[in-house]
Amino acid sequence: MDLYEKILSRKAKIAVIGLGYVGMPISVAFASKADVIGFDINEDKVELYKKGIDPTNEVGNEVIKKTTAEFTSDQKKLREASFHIVAVPTPVNADHTPDLRPVDSASQILGRNLAEGSVVVYESTVYPGVTEEICIPILEKESGMKCGRDFKVGYSPERINPGDKVHRLENIIKIVSGMDEESLDIIARVYSLIVSAGVHKAESIKIAEAAKVIENSQRDINIAFMNELSIIFNRMNIDTSAVLKAAGTKWNFLKFTPGLVGGHCIGVDPYYLTYRAEQLGYHSQIILSGRRINDDMGEYVVENLIKRLIKADVPVKNARIAILGFTFKENCPDTRNTRVIDIINALREYELIPAIADPLANNAEARREYGIELKKPEEIMDVDAVIIAVNHDEYLKLGKDDLDKLFKKVPNNNKVLIDIKGILNRTEYEQLGYTYWRL
Repeated sequence: MDLYEKILSRKAKIAVIGLGYVGMPISVAFASKADVIGFDINEDKVELYKKGIDPTNEVGNEVIKKTTAEFTSDQKKLREASFHIVAVPTPVNADHTPDLRPVDSASQILGRNLAEGSVVVYESTVYPGVTEEICIPILEKESGMKCGRDFKVGYSPERINPGDKVHRLENIIKIVSGMDEESLDIIARVYSLIVSAGVHKAESIKIAEAAKVIENSQRDINIAFMNELSIIFNRMNIDTSAVLKAAGTKWNFLKFTPGLVGGHCIGVDPYYLTYRAEQLGYHSQIILSGRRINDDMGEYVVENLIKRLIKADVPVKNARIAILGFTFKENCPDTRNTRVIDIINALREYELIPAIADPLANNAEARREYGIELKKPEEIMDVDAVIIAVNHDEYLKLGKDDLDKLFKKVPNNNKVLIDIKGILNRTEYEQLGYTYWRL
């Protein structure tokens, strides 16, 4: 009986290390087929899961309440499992170099509690080589065992899209890889238990690592192109949205839109690839150019806000600005690497006063990570401008009356609307006299 059969017959357990937006859905999915231990060093998060509360909103409270997965912050519980999935974040440092501390720490914890005969699969996004050159030596050092003889390692990049209720874990093809044919076969069969879309067997761990890191780099570059077009068309006084709508009638036109690019994937992964390229003597041209454009969009938005304030005869210094949305993307509570913070910082630099609201973001997290105090919508009033920064479904319902509750009691031509993703009817608000602008 091999490891897959033991898992299927519940004679061996699966452990998931890291219970965030990736690890939690994986834990819940596998728990319907096998015995699962969900481990996280964050005791508060684990306690929430034990109470049936899903702070990620990825699977929902009811699913958490019903799952048979065992949640724990006791690392010794990992010794009970034989198939380990590492799903911890891989952020970047302030200088845009990879921050591998979470994956290093997870490897140390797992290594200290690794049972002989185990299979370890990394899902964290990394540059090609991290699994074999960094993670395996840590596992060997901490466990005192030899990889390939005492345990096996593979890599299967996460493809979960936070907040996306259509493209889910089970219906996205899963890339799998292993250090040899035996590990690849076991890893492929185990993931096939929960991924109905099937698996793709990559030829090597490095190929699987590379495939993941270029997926988000490609999206980043395409969005950067849209952002650059927005900058150009704004100077031409041409509506970018209208241009893209017209161009999109061609069957092979790629439908990307301009916007802020943050989060734990698209705004981060390209730096992992370019970092590794520079180690090998190649300085990226296209990838880093796209990153620079996208990283500068918050400042660009504020520059255009100030121009519109002047146009609307509103004094710039100490102007009050409402910002609707703080998460890194729509319909998701995740604030990691949100680029809305760039807008807030730029506003403060110009001595404008921001007031931020978000129906999904966690206030405690915003306070802890960014020093931001989120407000309730009813607490925001008498502002000179409104920036709709994130297109949450709730904001798609905003009407003139909702917005006017936020503004000072002044004529419409003294009200500035910055609609980053273009969710409002531009013609309607311009005809009403509002000073309107969007990317």
